[in-house]
Amino acid sequence: MAVRTRTSPKDRPSYRCTECGWTAAKWLGRCGECQAWGTIEEYGAGPVRTTAAGRVTTPAKPIREVDGRQATARSTGVPELDRVLGGGLVPGAVVLLAGEPGVGKSTLLLDVAAKAASAQGRTLYVTGEESASQVRLRADRIGALSDHLYLAAETDLSSVLAHLDDVKPALLIVDSVQTVASPEIDGAPGGMAQVREVAGALIRASKERGMSTLLVGHVTKDGAIAGPRLLEHLVDVVLSFEGDRHARLRLIRGIKNRFGATDEVGCFELHDEGITGLTDPSGLFLTRRDAPVPGTCLTVTLEGKRPLVAEVQALTVDTQIPSPRRTTSGLETSRVSMMLAVLEQRGRIKSIGKQDIYTATVGGVKLTEPAADLAVALALASAAIDTPLPKNLVAVGEVGLAGEVRRVTGVQRRLAEAARLGFTHALVPPDPGRIPSGMKVTEVTDIGDALRVLPKRAPRS
Repeated sequence: MAVRTRTSPKDRPSYRCTECGWTAAKWLGRCGECQAWGTIEEYGAGPVRTTAAGRVTTPAKPIREVDGRQATARSTGVPELDRVLGGGLVPGAVVLLAGEPGVGKSTLLLDVAAKAASAQGRTLYVTGEESASQVRLRADRIGALSDHLYLAAETDLSSVLAHLDDVKPALLIVDSVQTVASPEIDGAPGGMAQVREVAGALIRASKERGMSTLLVGHVTKDGAIAGPRLLEHLVDVVLSFEGDRHARLRLIRGIKNRFGATDEVGCFELHDEGITGLTDPSGLFLTRRDAPVPGTCLTVTLEGKRPLVAEVQALTVDTQIPSPRRTTSGLETSRVSMMLAVLEQRGRIKSIGKQDIYTATVGGVKLTEPAADLAVALALASAAIDTPLPKNLVAVGEVGLAGEVRRVTGVQRRLAEAARLGFTHALVPPDPGRIPSGMKVTEVTDIGDALRVLPKRAPRS
């Protein structure tokens, strides 16, 4: 399509934000797009553009005649990543992987690069945050070496594009997109204008060459992906890499996926020798013990479509402080406080509100869905009366303020996972559906019914 530019004497100078590229007709102290102060600069007259019909580059064809085989996914060699991607990487697709510093993004992608190089051909790994020797040391440590894996340390966009012409890779990995800058765009690397230009150039190169691209992205202190929101719209897949840096568990969640579902989760374990996928991660979230311990309860949470058995632990301690302490780890503080109120008012456990309460999960898993309410309530009640719950028991259900136990999604999948791991008794909301063989399921309608599984023992004074 041809673009004709017509400049009028009446045209006024235009002003542009050096951070995000937003334009305005007059000077402003604050950018209307990124809200940055002092970044608006004059850059000349704003030409009037008129668009005329141009030459067609690719003729339109009936949809039945379009070859869909070009969008067939190829495995990355990492099954857990393929699970989230919807089968693997599609030629020409651009994937954005974002996560906090130190979570293991570079380690995972270096492992993917080595496996893809061995299976698919040449792979180019561009690092802008480390030197080539530092990446080589990590590759030696995790065993990510391949004759078809090429490594380059570049921060200039034109140099990265030149490497593509020399290597002609089937897979490109850029770590990270915030460190690469274009000399044609004003602003520091990582700024909104730079990120937009770099991402756009790499996306165009990927589509033209049929080359899969993995971009590493930074996150802000709030956990959002750094850079312009447009970046998430431009790429084909957006993945979030999560995990506590003090725990071994790492999760990859799909936020956007043009080639598959976004409700899949990949589980990984980060260790000294690298990172490995976990096909059965429930063992990380359980504590193996011979006898039940007061203050512990098991539940089954859904991470996407994947059911995971997790353990909730609670500890209550007598205190003389007027305002008892409430400490949580892996659980939402508001949900725990709500369960304490329900137990005190509906469950008639009066002593629990005057004690210090400590609650946590095992293995670094974070339980945010309401289906873990019943397990949290039972763990708190068990700790308050110093009585353990029966062995091999799991509890699933949302608890309301009136003490009722509400239904949750995926009960049958949760029960099937619990039965597979050897649990024989479950507390669930009414109407659970098909029950796995060998499992005893007790339907509970309110918190009072659920507390009856605890042996009769008076609360601690």
